[in-house]
Parts: sequence; structure tokens; C-alpha cells
Amino acid sequence: MPPPGQTQLPDWDGLKLRVRTLIASHCVMIFSKSYCPYCNKVKELFRSLHVEYYALELDLTDDGPSIQQVLVELTNQRTVPNVFVNGTHIGGCDSTYQAYHDGSLQKLLGDSKDAESYDYDLIIIGGGSGGLACSKEAAALGKKVMVLDYVVPTPLGTSWGLGGTCVNVGCIPKKLMHQAALLGQALQDSRKYGWQYEEQVKHNWEIMVEAVQNYIGSLNWGYRVSLREKSVTYLNSYGEFIEPHKIKATNRKGQVTYHTAETFVLATGERPRYLGIPGDKEYCITSDDLFSLPYCPGKTLVVGASYVALECAGFLAGLGLDVTVMVRSILLRGFDQEMAERIGAHMETHGVKFIRKFVPVEQLEEGTPGRLKVIAQSTEGPEIFEEEYNTVLIAIGRDACTRNIGLETIGVKINEKNGKVPVNDEEQTNVPYVYAIGDILDGKLELTPVAIQAGRLLARRLYGGSSTKCDYINVPTTVFTPLEYGSCGLAEERAIEEYGKQNLEVYHSLFWPLEWTIPGRDNNTCYAKIICSKRDNNRVIGFHVLGPNAGEVTQGFAAAIKCGLTKELLDETIGIHPTCAEVFTTMDITKSSGQDITQRGC
Repeated sequence: MPPPGQTQLPDWDGLKLRVRTLIASHCVMIFSKSYCPYCNKVKELFRSLHVEYYALELDLTDDGPSIQQVLVELTNQRTVPNVFVNGTHIGGCDSTYQAYHDGSLQKLLGDSKDAESYDYDLIIIGGGSGGLACSKEAAALGKKVMVLDYVVPTPLGTSWGLGGTCVNVGCIPKKLMHQAALLGQALQDSRKYGWQYEEQVKHNWEIMVEAVQNYIGSLNWGYRVSLREKSVTYLNSYGEFIEPHKIKATNRKGQVTYHTAETFVLATGERPRYLGIPGDKEYCITSDDLFSLPYCPGKTLVVGASYVALECAGFLAGLGLDVTVMVRSILLRGFDQEMAERIGAHMETHGVKFIRKFVPVEQLEEGTPGRLKVIAQSTEGPEIFEEEYNTVLIAIGRDACTRNIGLETIGVKINEKNGKVPVNDEEQTNVPYVYAIGDILDGKLELTPVAIQAGRLLARRLYGGSSTKCDYINVPTTVFTPLEYGSCGLAEERAIEEYGKQNLEVYHSLFWPLEWTIPGRDNNTCYAKIICSKRDNNRVIGFHVLGPNAGEVTQGFAAAIKCGLTKELLDETIGIHPTCAEVFTTMDITKSSGQDITQRGC
């Protein structure tokens, strides 16, 4: 029957002949509609495979409805896209992608795009935690793998070895320097515990940096050995796409090689963002420079209120330096703001100065020898701040390293605002043979363990027959400020936004670590709270702790939260005494009650 509303009966025999001719005349024939996102996705697949196709846009063809009716009779498929390869009906978007993943599409194309067609099964651009984890997992599953890693030096010339941000200029050196600062506090506490020493204790920056860098160097070497043992090819070269499935690799000497692979993983990570004012790159440092700085930074201005800013400010102050933090708006954007403000208050009581609602303006200039002149303006008015510092550390955020690796050449889309890469729930980009993991993912968590997990699971899905995807929900993390902050789940502001304040119950308590009672310091500073969903049996949807060893505390509770932890289960749990973590087993005061949570003993 002709479609409703058609006044003249179509030439059905002629249309059937036309459809069959189109199918027979084209290696890849796509019956499509110009506005259909699934049709566009299928076209992107064939473009990424460098395979020509012919698409008939049924919405732009006068007899499109009649052709679609013929296709229904021919294939029993009512939807578009309707794909044929070398005369064989594949089906719609999902069926085409399934055929691509199981290899049947490549066989039908008659263009064997298997591992023998390429130099490698998998090339990973980026040798950070995620890229290394993915490479080793893929190699263990029998695949031929290459890793490219290249560190573009900072404006001051700082570079580092294999392992990425976490190992070289992130988590590892940060935690070690945080520990150095904690040891300084422990020395002060020790006198109250009876330790007597006459020598004036002071900190030596150069000795600490040398020890930290020696340890990092051992890790760099270990990663290279591990790749060699797994038969992963490692190139210390800058990777850039020049055509589909092909990259150019340029080493430090400018020597160029070319490599092809069936599949690529982007794991390029991020680098610190600069202020964008004259003098910032000439005179300032970032966290990329700090951990190997050959001299003590002295009086330091930290520009920014990110976790990197507060962590660095915290351990620098703990080492006895004069530290000021310049904050444009709020502390720890994206984290629970009550916890963030408590962190700021604690840092202030321990000597860190905060300049709020100010941003650097005009040119940063060299002042007196070894000093930098900083001029800043209030974000709320004409007020000007001016001061000199030995070091200015910029920590205002990080940018994804995606804009100069040739992604536009092969059609990989990025978020133009931040350079991050949109992916589906299997870390696949819009170009089917290109995947992305780690900090460059748009809308995902920027955490080393997340990148490692995503990399391993991706390799297992690609080559091990697994279907397990990375779970980005309820991921625990810790900010290593002087008073550590551990969290898992939702910030209180986010929980209110998602659930409604009336549907939440927030339990909280201050606590005083037993170890701090003898020195008599920081009482009623440590803080714990849980956010519970009243509509879901008081399930814990937010966990927050501010205190010593917060990471160790949070890690254990994170497993319970993934298992559906409720307030009742916490109440039924017997605490370990005397510990900080036991506070979560004895919480009975809610925020809504307004009761006093001040503690007078451990």
C-alpha cells in the first residue's frame, strides 16, 4: 500500500529496482535521513575507517517515503539508518557498530583491517597512570602495544620522566612534602610527650627535594622496566595524528617516525593554566616546577584556591615559610563548601594568610633582588593590593592536552571551552577507533585511580571479552591540606540540589584526635558528617571527614558506601577505640536539630 496522503500510486516495481540497483552499485549503501543522529554516527564510523559510502537522504528525496516502504518489505526494518555492505544487509546503527566490534563488518568490506594491516594493535598517547595501566593490560592480553610519552618543558624548562603528573609533579611528591610538614608539627608535639632536644630544629629544602626526586627517579625507571617486561614499545616522543589510524612521533632531537594502529587511546592528561597576564610565564612557577625547585621558595604567594593551591600552600607553611593565598571567589570549587571553609579557617589559624576576592592584574615585575612585585585588584571594587614575594605559584586550574595532537585531522570532537573529550560510557570518542581516559574526559573525575581503573577495564573490554565499565559514581578522594579532607559521594550543596533539602538528614560531629590532646591543640577543629537520603532508608549519599589520616579513613567507608551503606548499618557497627574513624559509628546529632556538637574530650 502507498503511504497515507500520497495522491498518485508510485511505481513500486520501478522503486524496488532502484533500491536494488543502489545496493548493488555501492560497496557501502546507507539509506539515511539528514537530521538523524544515528545516521550521522554510522557515517562517522565509515569515515573513520576511510571507507567510501553512498547515502541517500530519504527526507530530502521526493519519493523517500515510498523508498522506505520498499526497504520495509525488503529488510523488515522500519527505521534508519538502513545499511548495506557489498549487498549484505547489516541493519541499523547498533547492528553496524556490533558488526564493527566483532570484525564481521571488516570482513564484509573485503578490506582486512586486522592487526596485520597496522604496525600495532594499540597505540596509547600519554604515559601517565591511566595510559600505562591500559598498555600493560592490553599487552598481557596478547596485543602489540606502543606507548608514546613526551613532556613539553615548562616555561622555566622543567621536565620529567615516564609516569605522568601523579608520579612526577602531583600526588606522589605532594604527599611526601605534606608528610615533611606533618613531621614538623610532630616535632613540636613531641616536647609535650617528654621528648627533649636542645638543638634548634630547622628544615632544609634542598635535602627534601633531592630525596623526593630520587624516589621519583626510581619510579620512572621501574615503569620503563615494567613496559619492557610486558613487551610494550615505549617512545619518548610527541604523538600527533596525521591521518586516520596513523600518527607522527617526534623525539627531543626532532627526529620523526610514523606508526599505525588499529586502535588508539588518548591519555594525555592536563597541564597547569597560566594567568594570561604579562610576566606570568617568565616570573611565576606552577606545581610542575615546585617539586623539583632547586632553592627554597621563601615568601610565597599562591594564586588560586584549587586543591592544588591549598595543598601546596599548606605544606609550604608547614615547612616554616611565609605563605599567602590569593582567592578570586571560593575555596575548593566543586567540593563541599562547609568543609572547604573549615579547611581555610584551620590554615589561617596555622599562619597561612588569605587575600579574598582579589586577582593579579597588570604586569608581574621583578622587584628587589629575588623578589616579585604583585599588583592585584579586588573583584568587588577599585581596591588595589600590592606586595612583594620571593615566589609566585600559580594554581588556578589545569587545561587538557588535546589541542595540538591532530585530533581535528581525524575528526575527534572536543569541548572547545575546556579542550576535554566527550566520550560514551565505554570511553569511546565520536571516532570509533579512538578512545580516551583520565583527566581529559569531559565531565569525569580528575583522579589517578579513576584513570588507572578506566584504562585497565578498557583494555579488558577491547581484548579480553569483558563488558565491565568504569564506575564514576561514589569515587572517594582526599585533599591533603594540613588538616586532611576525605570525601565520598555528594557534597551537601549537590545533595540538596538533587534530592531536595526536605528529603535529607545530615548527621555531624566535631571530634578531637586523642594524639592531639596531650599537646592541647586544635580542639573542636576536626569534623565529620554524613548526608542521608530519607526516602531510601537513610542511605548514605555523602561522606565527609576533616582530620588526620582522612584518606585512610575514607577508603574503608567508600567500599561500604558502594555496598549501599545506611545510617542504621553505621549505628550497628562497633567502632575501634580510640580512633578518629569511630566518630561515624556514634553520630546522633542532626544539623536540623540545631544541637551543639562541641566535644570536650576524645
